Amino acid sequence: MARRGTSFREPAILALQTMRAHKLRSFLMLLGIILSVSTLILVVSLINGTNRYIADHVANLGSNVFLVTRYPIITNETDLAKAMRHNRNITWEDYEALRDNMKLPLQVGVEAQNNTSVVKYGRDTLEDVSVKGVSSNIGEMDVIEAEVGRYISDADEEHRAPVAFIGADVSKRFFSGVDPLGKTLNIDGREFEVVGVAKPLGTVLGQSRDNFVVVPIENWLKEYGGATRSLFINVQCRGPEWMEQTKDEARMLMRARRHLQPGEEDRFGVIASESIMDLWKNLTGALASSMVGIVSVFLVIGGVVVMNVMLASVTERTREIGVRKSLGARRKDILMQFLVEVSVMSLTGGALGVTIAWVFSAIVGATTSVPMSVPISAVIVALGVSTGVGLFFGIYPARKAAKLDPIEALRFEA
Repeated sequence: MARRGTSFREPAILALQTMRAHKLRSFLMLLGIILSVSTLILVVSLINGTNRYIADHVANLGSNVFLVTRYPIITNETDLAKAMRHNRNITWEDYEALRDNMKLPLQVGVEAQNNTSVVKYGRDTLEDVSVKGVSSNIGEMDVIEAEVGRYISDADEEHRAPVAFIGADVSKRFFSGVDPLGKTLNIDGREFEVVGVAKPLGTVLGQSRDNFVVVPIENWLKEYGGATRSLFINVQCRGPEWMEQTKDEARMLMRARRHLQPGEEDRFGVIASESIMDLWKNLTGALASSMVGIVSVFLVIGGVVVMNVMLASVTERTREIGVRKSLGARRKDILMQFLVEVSVMSLTGGALGVTIAWVFSAIVGATTSVPMSVPISAVIVALGVSTGVGLFFGIYPARKAAKLDPIEALRFEA
């Protein structure tokens, strides 16, 4: 057992000494591996970071919530044109039908949205504000939380009270340094009293999520013409394990309201967080696939360079190999020596690539809005791939060294 430990340790130490003695040659030998590992880690880091970002900021519809909408997730023009012809608006009657007849959900709410509203306070004006009309229970489903004051209440909805719950951008624009509660905003010509301010949500891909005003749904329908607008029905399940059954129940009721026959496609959408993430992962999967070719080219180039440098190393150390064989070293000892050396060098190159990519990811994540996150699994895979490439391309030089005749090797003159 001790001999086996020595047979691995000595070549590893020799490989590190060689790299230290020939820094430039070692760097050039491992450059391809370093570049390929860095590229792999950076791409995976970007994809992993954006996946988390989308899951937290875009696909997060609320706790165990899915939406019933006019359109499903559509990825091509043909389906979009077809849906625009056949899919009717989601109406107040659709909402009432689901609210009153569904048995499985925890609760059913409704919301609507107008993205081009003008909000005024005194002489200040804020344009392109998103004004949302909601049923009061949306506050229990939504990711929006109150920082000051409160959300829209049951009493507000019941009495169609002219009250507003505003986003952080609206509060900052009109009420910087001033208590906004009780103040009156003019929203598209109608006055609303501010009853609460939301906690900041931040941005998504550079677009603010805090430029909004929330009002009771009945007020919104009166102001923006509910008969011509499609609504969004929010359905909150009792738990994640109830999601599929509850979606099926909503789909069944909506199909019945649309008088769809068995076999006909749905003429509405049922959208959950998983649907949005699946679409996003399909997009990032295409990016990842395209990067495989680039990483493969770097790996092949790096492997060829490793093989050529190892062949040169075998030539330089021919007498050393002859001496070792004359002292009793077997073929497999010489083979193991060179394979361990090339593995250590390749692993070192992989570690350098990981370090470079990690530092770059940290800098990008800290200085830009691009989300970067390096998963441990990618680091392990990258180190394994770099070591594997070194072994694969190091087999031929190692076998050539192992097959050298000891007498001819001792006579060799560099």
